[in-house]
Amino acid sequence: MSMNNRNRGKNTGDDVLFGSEKQIDKLKLAVQDMQYLLTRGYAEKAGSELVGNRYRLKTRQIQALRGASASDIQVQNRQMKQRNASDLKDKILYLDGFNVLILLESLLSEAYIFEGLDGCFRDLSGVHGTYKRVNQTLRAIELVGRFFTKNHIHQLIWIFDQPVSNSGRIKQIVLDFAEENKLNWDAELQFSPDKFLAESSAISISSDAWILDHCKEWFNLIGYLIKEEDLPVNLVKTF
Repeated sequence: MSMNNRNRGKNTGDDVLFGSEKQIDKLKLAVQDMQYLLTRGYAEKAGSELVGNRYRLKTRQIQALRGASASDIQVQNRQMKQRNASDLKDKILYLDGFNVLILLESLLSEAYIFEGLDGCFRDLSGVHGTYKRVNQTLRAIELVGRFFTKNHIHQLIWIFDQPVSNSGRIKQIVLDFAEENKLNWDAELQFSPDKFLAESSAISISSDAWILDHCKEWFNLIGYLIKEEDLPVNLVKTF
């Protein structure tokens, strides 16, 4: 799993789609319209097609729109279940492995990161059946380690998608890092990690919308790290 100078930076054309005030203003209007439609019961696909057509959005802009949008009830529900760093001491936390890791890798690669209506941060990367380690992987794991130590968390359990190629390798990288740094971490491979996290009684760390809607409690790790570690972010605020 050689890195070969890989990172998760911007796609060609992303600066055109997200790098100007004009495009960001258009995305903000689109998110407002999408919120209106979702609140009134429109399905995400139908709503994003309507809004996308209205504002002539490109595919990656629609992807950003979907990630940033939520209904009024979804936003309220997620905010009610969100926990603060002060709530985490001596707790066991489950971390959505690929979701968090890839988002951090993207952020550290200066890709565009989108802050949604629920206060969560999301990117435009994905696993697509296989995970490939990049130059920023170890730095991302180190940031999670700093968060873990600083907040005196009892245990952190990383959950990875078993069907994803190389999931076993990244699991071992995480466990090796934990052993080297004497961190009380574990890592598991799950066939249905979203369902597993949603049904867990522990606090979940994820920005996956479905997990946030169905889990019992969650923590916004990316938001915490941006603030506490003063991370430079190529941020697009969508509201």
